[in-house]
Formats: sequence, structure tokens, C-alpha cells
Amino acid sequence: MKILIAAAGSRGDVAPYTGLGAALRRAGYDVTLAATEAFAPLAHDAGLAFRGLPADTRGHGGVTGGRELMRAAAAFVSELGQGFADAVDDDTDLLLLSTTTAPLGWHLTEATGTPSLGVHLQPTAPTGDFPPVVTGTRSLGRPANRAAGRLALRMADRLYGQAVARLRDRLELPPASPSATRRRQERANWPVLHGFSTALVPRPRDWRPGLEVVGNWWPHHDEAGRLPAGLEDFLSAGPRPAFVGFGSMASGDGERLSEIAVRALRRAGLRGVLQTGSAGLAAAGDDVLTVGDVPHALLFPRLAAVVHHGGAGTSAAALRAGVPAVTVPVTADQPFWAVRLAALGAATDPIPFRSLTAERLADALGRAVSEPALGRAAARAAGHLRTEDGAGEVLQAVRRLTGG
Repeated sequence: MKILIAAAGSRGDVAPYTGLGAALRRAGYDVTLAATEAFAPLAHDAGLAFRGLPADTRGHGGVTGGRELMRAAAAFVSELGQGFADAVDDDTDLLLLSTTTAPLGWHLTEATGTPSLGVHLQPTAPTGDFPPVVTGTRSLGRPANRAAGRLALRMADRLYGQAVARLRDRLELPPASPSATRRRQERANWPVLHGFSTALVPRPRDWRPGLEVVGNWWPHHDEAGRLPAGLEDFLSAGPRPAFVGFGSMASGDGERLSEIAVRALRRAGLRGVLQTGSAGLAAAGDDVLTVGDVPHALLFPRLAAVVHHGGAGTSAAALRAGVPAVTVPVTADQPFWAVRLAALGAATDPIPFRSLTAERLADALGRAVSEPALGRAAARAAGHLRTEDGAGEVLQAVRRLTGG
């Protein structure tokens, strides 16, 4: 049986599907990951076939404002829609669709009859429990939260309007708006499994049937793999360091962020590991080491604290390691996850990216490593995450959907 996982966005929006795909492959399925070309190596490392999607998020890592984000998202979706139909072969048996690809994938399902399943990394369905993840973190009250959630979906529909019209024309389907298609999927209780932990976001009771929270899908890494020798030497040479990294965010801001990070680490009396990322962090010294991409699953349990941008994947990785976090959210859903970590007691209060200073970061790091309650909360969350099997839940759903 051939399964196609379609995902698009930054590294954090794609990498979890390598672990999910690898788990499905071990269960006997023929799995292909469709993503933008930059992520072909991730797919191949996980033993998955790869199919390229148009569009690329590289170059948008410096986007921080709401209007900038909407413009970048509209351009990305428009480019993604061009050629999206090429991702699906005639012999594809099942489509697994991410948050960003579902509004396009539904039309492929309609045209080909190929069944589909949502595998989302963010909660997008309206709920009274919290406001939309991309519009802010302050609760507006249950009725207003739900209303804001519906408005956020309508805004997303507008982003996909042009791409959907072109895709349906290519597929020789009659015209249908993104909102009409989405409502049809909702009425049919289209199944969506959400790949994050109930420790951070319990399933809202007012969600419709078919929406479930199953636990994380972890990026694939070689179980026999080791950290680079230089990093191992650094970790062994002294007390546990703190990690500082901004993932795919803050492109072009590396010099300023590197200076802030080093000053904060030294002010807090900590050694540090800086991850280059899109920002281009870099520093050198006996107490600081710069690294490229390394598996968080191997590195994070060796640390005293993790400073990160609040991305869903990095937030989960820090929790999984049982390590306190300091979050510096930049944009999109990052403030949502940052607030969730703080509410759980496993992170300090978020420092908005625009407000970041060495002094604020040093104070937060000092709290992260000196207040036992933060470490205990992170350890409890790690224990909760160990009880969840996100990939296993998807496997069961695939078997139910396909009858095998």
C-alpha cells in the first residue's frame, strides 16, 4: 500500500513527518514524503521516497510582523498550489495531509477518489478553550474565542482562494471555494490527528467528532547515531551548558543575537551551545560552542536549559528531555506554544523577540537553572510524553481507514 505524506513550511513543519513516515514504513507501508526540495535529504535519511513540491520558505525567516506574515503566506500558498497535483501518482492509496497542504489535498481527493487523513501539527479548529494560535495568546472568553477561530479559518480560506481555483481548473473539477470545501469536510467529520501532546493542549471538549490529539511525531534520527566529537568533548568538559537556537527564524539577525546570547550566558554564569540555524548564530570561546544541525533528541537531555523560539517541535523536544526552557517567540504559532510551556510550569515567561536583551535573557536563564519547580514541571511533562504514541495512533487510524 502506497502512502503519500504531503507537508510544507519550515523545517519544523516537515521534520516530524520523517519520523511518522519511518514508523509507517516499518509497519510495511510504501511511504513517500512530498515537501519542498530543501527537505529531500531528511526524507532520504529516514528511508522514505521523496517527491518535490513547489515553493520554498527559505528567505522568509526574518518575517516577524502580522502583515508581513500574511503577505509571505499568500505568496507561499500561491507558489505551492502550482504543480501540487503532480505530487500524487495514480497508484497512491492514501494521502496524509498537514495543516498547510490539506486545503489543497482535499481537491486531489475529490478528483482521484484517493482517501485522505489529516495529520496536523497545530490546533486550527475553533474552540472556546483558547483563541486561534496565530492571532494572540490572551483568551477572549469562550464565545469570542470560538468566533475568532471561525474568523481565522475564513482568513486562511482567502489565502488559498487563488491556488484552489487554479488547482481545480487543472483537475477539471467544477468551481468551488476553499470555504465551501472546508465546510463540506467538517460536515463529513473528516478525520484529523494532531501531533502534539495532551500535556500542552488537551483535546478541547467542544471539538467536533473526528478531531483527536494523539501525541508527537518525532523527527527521524539514527538510533545508533552519536553527537559530533567536538560537541561531545565540549559537553564533557564542564557543567551542563544551556542551548540557544532560533530554528528557521530570525534570518539575517545572527550577529546581534549571537552577541546577546553570549553576554546573557556569561552574565548567568553558564556555558553555552549556539545552534547556527537560519539566523546564523556564531560565537567561539572556551565557554561557548557553535553547532549546526544536530538531533535534539540526543543533545537536549545533556543540557541545563534550552533557549528557543517557541516552535512546536522544539517546544516538544525540550519537554521530552525534561529540561526547563526559556522561550523567545518570533511569529506565527510560536507565542501560543511559549505561553503553553510557561503555563505548564516548564518554562519561564516568554520574552517577545522584539523585546529581547542580554539582561532579560540572563535573568530568565538564571531562573531556569536555579528554580527547582521549573525542572520538576519539565520532568513531569517528560513522563507524560512517554505515555503517548503519536505514530502508533496514526498507524491505527490508517488501518481503520484502509481496512488493512
